Amino acid sequence: QVQVVESGGGSVQAGGSLRLSCAASGYTYINYCMGWFRQAHGKERERVAAIDRDGSTSYADSVKGRFTISKDNAKYTLYLEMNSLKPEDTAMYYCAADWEAVTCARYEYNYWGQGTQVTVSS
Repeated sequence: QVQVVESGGGSVQAGGSLRLSCAASGYTYINYCMGWFRQAHGKERERVAAIDRDGSTSYADSVKGRFTISKDNAKYTLYLEMNSLKPEDTAMYYCAADWEAVTCARYEYNYWGQGTQVTVSS
């Protein structure tokens, strides 16, 4: 059974930093994709950053230059380094994973974690 578990959320003041981690288990595919999404209260979920099976990365315009996504393939672990945090970054952050090429290309992940809350105060 595939499991995805996020950690590292918390409260921080504007300008601060946080590092989110996401551990995936239950599969042994070498080439897999993972992504970070977030959903603020009353808003739709948005894709924050993603890393594809070949290691290529993509970011939402709102986080470019501030957030960095990385993946440890051997540990099936995904990270999101968040710097220069702003109050508008406050949201529940979700990690997702998959390994099918088409699914990865469309960011339509099938395996999701429960989320970790990030709160940025001004």
